[in-house]
Amino acid sequence: MTGFFTHGYALLIGVGTCAYAGWSLPVTVKDMQAIRSILIEPNLCAYLDDVDHIHLLHDTDTTKQAILDGLAWLKKQTDTDGEATAVVYYSGHGWIDKTTGKYFLIPHDVKPFDIPSSALPGEAFTTALRQIRAKRLLVFVDSCHAAGMATAKDKPMLDMPDQFAQVALPKGLVEELKQGTGRAVLSSSSGEQKSWVRPDGAMSLYTYHLIEALQGAGNRPGDTTVRVSNLMNHLGKAVPENARKLCQAEQTPFFEAATEDFPVALLRGGKGIPKGGWDEIKDEADAEQAKVIQRGKYNIYVERASGISIGDNARVY
Repeated sequence: MTGFFTHGYALLIGVGTCAYAGWSLPVTVKDMQAIRSILIEPNLCAYLDDVDHIHLLHDTDTTKQAILDGLAWLKKQTDTDGEATAVVYYSGHGWIDKTTGKYFLIPHDVKPFDIPSSALPGEAFTTALRQIRAKRLLVFVDSCHAAGMATAKDKPMLDMPDQFAQVALPKGLVEELKQGTGRAVLSSSSGEQKSWVRPDGAMSLYTYHLIEALQGAGNRPGDTTVRVSNLMNHLGKAVPENARKLCQAEQTPFFEAATEDFPVALLRGGKGIPKGGWDEIKDEADAEQAKVIQRGKYNIYVERASGISIGDNARVY
């Protein structure tokens, strides 16, 4: 098949609702839906839209075991494809135990009074990722959303156990994640910085600019694929700039790679960037971004109507 990024596989995780409602993050489902929409659009990233190439986890499906099972699915799918590019996208809380230094991703079924046993340890996440033998593996972690929208800075901070702190991926864990060849890790923020949600509530600031990058915001005329470096360059500039402008805060994405600069998607369905560069297609990309946001809202509405909980009782950011 031509005109598609046939060797692309993606596991997309948006935690959304948490069994402990106070820790729910509905915006993460919007993030996940937006990334999916861009990846499967034939005129953009052109991933194949089927169960063999795209696997979604959100809300009640984002249990600790389900996330590990999703990583096992990605391993299985890419084991038989020698040219596979595997993408893992996680949007949700990331916390560190200040007494032990251990990092945890917070799944749907976390138990507030037994986080070490019920959350997903960073070590387990890393071990599962290292089992994926794909030629290329790209991991996105958009975590630590607790600050909420810029317009909600005066609201109380997240109610969490004293021994835990919200942080981005610790450097040591990132070092482990990138071990091997063809590995890249992109985190939404650095250290104890917060990952912010856009003031319009559409999605997280980081994911918004990631979608821009997947449409070519970091590319040059003539490029026909989006590469890791294109993502890094755009996110590294746009996220800090707009965190300061929209949220009056510092948010600096963190990148680590042990790889050549590999392609992660087709660019505009393979048409690439025209001679006029990003400026020539920016309005078109903005229109697509708006469609993605509306599509995500529609998908969430359908899920509500079908009885699937996406966080009706969650704290609104």
